Amino acid sequence: MQSTSPSLAGICLLLLFPILLSSQSDPLQREVNALKKASHDKLSISFEERTRWEERFGVNFGKAVKQQDMLSRIRVGATYKPNPWLTLSSTGQDARTPFYGLAAPSTMRESMDLQEAWAGLSKKSLPVSFSFGRRMLNYGETRVIGVPQWSNTARTYDYGRLQFTRKHLTLDALLISPVIIRTDSFNNPEFGNRYWGAYAVLSKYWRNQSMDAYALRHAQNKIGGWTGTGTLGTNNYGMRFYGPLPAKFSYSLEGIGQNGHMGLQNQRAFAFYTSVARTVPIGPMPLAISLEYKGASGSHTGASHSATFDQLTPANHDKFGHQDLFGWRNLKTFKNLDTLNVTKALAVNLMYTDHYLFSSTDALYNSSGSKISSSSTGAPGSHVGRELDAFGTWTIGNHTLLAGYGQFFRGAFVQQTTPGLNPRYIYFAQQYTLK
Repeated sequence: MQSTSPSLAGICLLLLFPILLSSQSDPLQREVNALKKASHDKLSISFEERTRWEERFGVNFGKAVKQQDMLSRIRVGATYKPNPWLTLSSTGQDARTPFYGLAAPSTMRESMDLQEAWAGLSKKSLPVSFSFGRRMLNYGETRVIGVPQWSNTARTYDYGRLQFTRKHLTLDALLISPVIIRTDSFNNPEFGNRYWGAYAVLSKYWRNQSMDAYALRHAQNKIGGWTGTGTLGTNNYGMRFYGPLPAKFSYSLEGIGQNGHMGLQNQRAFAFYTSVARTVPIGPMPLAISLEYKGASGSHTGASHSATFDQLTPANHDKFGHQDLFGWRNLKTFKNLDTLNVTKALAVNLMYTDHYLFSSTDALYNSSGSKISSSSTGAPGSHVGRELDAFGTWTIGNHTLLAGYGQFFRGAFVQQTTPGLNPRYIYFAQQYTLK
C-alpha cells in the first residue's frame, strides 16, 4: 500500500532533532543512571525510540506497488534484580506506520505488547543457570537463530533455557518458539512452530580460536504457520569456526547439515558460509574490508526428496544485501562489505552482493523464506542479480542517525520470472536509546 509522502521539512526535522538535543548532556540518561545507583544496581530502566522514513520502488520485483512509509517504534523496559540469584525483566513494544493505517502488516504494525518478559535464576558459585519467558535471543552470527531488529516489529521468542558455563565453554539446552504477532490483540504463546536442542560455544580454546556446535530440531504444523501438506520436521547439525589469522586477518566458517521431512518428502539439505576480513588504515581512518561466500541447497525437478534448505529463524538483515530481498534458501551469494570509520561516531558503508540460484529448477525465496518466483524447466538460468548499497550511521550521545540507498540490478532469472522491475530503496532514520 502506498502512503502519503512526508514533507521535506518533516524529514529534515527528523534528522536534526537529535542534533539539537545533543548540545548538552542528556538529562534523561542522568535520571536513569541515578535511579540505578539509588537502587544499588538492582533496578535499571531502558528506552528506545526509532523513526524511519523509507521509500521502496519495484516492491517484489514489480508484483506490488511502490511504498512510502513512516515507521515508528517505541520500547520501554525494566530489569529488577532483587537478589544475586534472581533477575526479572520485561519490555513493552509499540510499533506503528501512521500513513499506512490499520491494514499495515504485522512486520510494520503492533499495538503495545510484551516484547520481553522473562525470569532468570543463577548463582555465581554454580555453573548452571536457568531462564524462561519471552525474550529476544541471538546465537552466533544470527544466521540460524536471531532477531531482525531492522523490522519495525522485530522477532521475539517464548523460551526456556538451561545453561552450563565453564571458563571456555557455554552449553545451552533450549526450547524456543517465535512469537506470532497479532497487530491488535495480545501475542499469546503458540508452540506450533518450535525449535529445541543444544547450542555450545567453545571460546578461545587455542590461540584465540573459537568454535560453535549445535544440534537443533525444527517442528512446525499448520497452527504454527506451515502451509504445505503434512508437517515440517528438520534436524539441523551445525558447526562454526572463527578467530584471527596471520597478518591481521580474521575468518568465519559455518556449515549445516539437515535431514528429516519437509511435508511428505524426506529432507536432505545443507548450507555453508565462509568469510575473511581485515582492517587497513586509510590515513587516520580505519577501513574494514570483508569478503564472504555462502550457499544454501535447493531442490531439483524430479528428485525423490526435498533439498530446499530450511533456514530456521535467522536475522537476515544485511546478509543478502541491504534491501533484505532474499533468504538463505536455494541461493549462492558473494558479498563484499567495506566500512570506513571516518570518526569514532561516523561510519560509511559500501556493500556489493551477487546472487545465483543453487538449483535453477527450484524457487527464489524472500527474506522470510517464502517463494518469490520459480521455473520448473530452469530455462531462465540461475543468475538472480546484483545489488549495490551505500549507507551510513552517525552516533551523537544517545542518538543515532542513519541513512542509506540501495539499487538492485536484475539477472536473467528475475527478468524472466517476475515483472522484472529493479527494486530500489532509500531511507532516513533516527534512534534514541537509554540504557
